[in-house]
Amino acid sequence: MQKIISSLLTFILTGLFFTTATAQFTLADSIRGTYGASRDWWDVTHYDLSVNVDITNKSISGKNIISFKALKAGSEMQIDLQNPMIIDAVSLEAINSTISNEPINVTTPIDIKTITRKGNGYFIPIKNKLSKDDLYELTISFHGKPKEAVNPPWDGGFIWKKDIKGNPWVTVACQGLGASVWYPCKDHQADEVDSAAISVTIPDNLVCVSNGQLTGRKIYDTTLTTYSWAVSNPINSYNLVPYIGKYVNFSETYSGENGPLKMDYWVLEGNEEKAKIQFKDADRMMKAFEHWFGPYPFYKDGYKLVEAPHLGMEHQSGIAYGNKFKQGYSGRDLSHTGWGLKFDFIIVHESGHEWFANNITSKDIADMWIHESFTNYSETLFTDYYYGKQAGNEYVIGTRKNILNDEPIIGPYNVNKDGSGDMYYKGGNMIHIIRQVMNNDEKFRMMLREMNKTFYHSTVTTKQIEDFIIKQSGYNFQPLFNQYLRTKDVPILEIKVIEEGKKYECRFTNCNPDFTIPLRIKGTDNWITPTTKWCKIKLKKEALEIDENFYIGTQTIL
Repeated sequence: MQKIISSLLTFILTGLFFTTATAQFTLADSIRGTYGASRDWWDVTHYDLSVNVDITNKSISGKNIISFKALKAGSEMQIDLQNPMIIDAVSLEAINSTISNEPINVTTPIDIKTITRKGNGYFIPIKNKLSKDDLYELTISFHGKPKEAVNPPWDGGFIWKKDIKGNPWVTVACQGLGASVWYPCKDHQADEVDSAAISVTIPDNLVCVSNGQLTGRKIYDTTLTTYSWAVSNPINSYNLVPYIGKYVNFSETYSGENGPLKMDYWVLEGNEEKAKIQFKDADRMMKAFEHWFGPYPFYKDGYKLVEAPHLGMEHQSGIAYGNKFKQGYSGRDLSHTGWGLKFDFIIVHESGHEWFANNITSKDIADMWIHESFTNYSETLFTDYYYGKQAGNEYVIGTRKNILNDEPIIGPYNVNKDGSGDMYYKGGNMIHIIRQVMNNDEKFRMMLREMNKTFYHSTVTTKQIEDFIIKQSGYNFQPLFNQYLRTKDVPILEIKVIEEGKKYECRFTNCNPDFTIPLRIKGTDNWITPTTKWCKIKLKKEALEIDENFYIGTQTIL
C-alpha cells in the first residue's frame, strides 16, 4: 500500500474541495456592471460636484455638472444613482456641437417624466442624437438620505460617526458598492473622469478634506463653510470622497523621483503628536514604492493621509487612515511571522493602491485582483526593501495561512461582482512565483516600473496585464494565470521516489491539463519544469524538495 506524505497544509486541502452555489444575478446587476450602449458612446471628462451635508438629519443635497465628450453617435445616457437618493432636475448644455441646429451654451431642461429608471440606472433621452467629438455638460440636481454604511469599508455607504469628544465625524466608503450610493455619476470603473472638483458645505466649526488640492474656503453667515477641492488627475468615481470632522493639518515635503511632493496629514484634534510619530511610515513607504514601482502617480494632487472613522481605503491622493496609530493591521500581524508588526499596515497597503487601483485600474470589478494582488505584494516588497529579501520571503509565505481556495480570483464579468478574497494573499503568492521564475530581481523591478509607466492613469483588463507580464518577463505565464486566477485549485506536485537522492518521477495534478511552471529545488540553483505527465528527474545526491517560495502542494509517494 502506497504511503502518501503531503506537505500542503490542511486548510488548503480543505479549500480545494469546498464548493459554493452558483451565484444568481439580476437585470439590475447587469445594468450596474455592463459597459453597454448607454455608456460606451460617451467619455466623461470632468465632474463639478457640489454637496450640502446636513449632519443632523443625515441627508445631503447638491448637484453634479458632468462634462462629457461624444465618442460616437448616441441618443440615450445612463446615469447611476442608488435608492433612496432622488434626482430633482436634469439639464443639458451644448458646449461644442457639430450639429448645426444644436444651440450652443444654452441650457435645455430635460423633463424628468421622460427619464426611464431600471435598477439604479437612469436612462436619459437625448433630443438630438449627439455626434462624435460633441462636447456637453449634463447638470443633475439631487437630494436624499444616502445608504448608511453598516460595516465600512466592506459594507459601505455614508458614515455618520462622532469622535471621542462628541464632534461629528463623517465620510464615505463605497468601493464595489459604487459612488452612485451618494451622487449621480457614470458609475463604472471603465471610464475614469479626467479631472474633478468637489465643494462641500458644512457647519463652520468643522473642516472638510477631500482629494487633490484645496482651492477655496468660503464662509456663509458664520454658520456654514464651503470647502472646495480640485483633482487634476484622472480619478475613479468611488475614490472621490469628503472627510468631515474636527481636523488639524501638518505636512512635509518629500524629495521624490519627479521632484518635491507635498505630503499632508489630516488628523483629529489631539492626535497630532501620535500621528507625527506613526506617519513616519508614509515617508518610508514612498521611498520603497518609488523604488519598486516608479514615481508616485499623482504629484499634481499631492499625497494625503486622512484620519477616518473606518479602517482604511485607497481614496486617491487622500488615503483614509483608521488604524488607530498601531503597528500591523490594528495591532495584528497578517503574515503571522513578526514582520507585519514592523510597519503600519494601513499606511503601506492603502498607499500601495496609488499605483495599483488608482494609477492602474481594472475596467471591470471582476478583475480587481489587479488592484489587490499587486498591492498585497507591495507589503512584501516594502518588507524586502527595509529588512531584506529573506524577510520579504517569510512575509509572503506567512500570508498563505489566510488563503481559503474557495472560488476563483477572477469574478463574473458585467455584473459588478468581484472574485474570491484570495485575490489578496493567493494573488500575492502568485506574483511571488512570477518573481521566482524570472530569477532576476532587477528585471522584476523594472517590469513593475514599466507596468506603471505603460498603463499610466489607465483602465485595463486582465488580458492586458497578462500579456504585458509575458512579454516583459520573456516567459509564458499563461498556464500560471489560468490556474491561479481562473480556478480555485492549487496544483499538487506528485513525486515518486525511485532511488532516494538520485532518481525520481513527478507530475502536476489537481490542475488544468496544460499547467506547467519551472520550480527551483530547495537549497540549490537547480530547476525542474514538470507538466501533468510523469517525467523522470535525475539529481546528484540532493532530495527532491521544492523551494518553499513556490506556492504549490506536494505529495511524495514512497
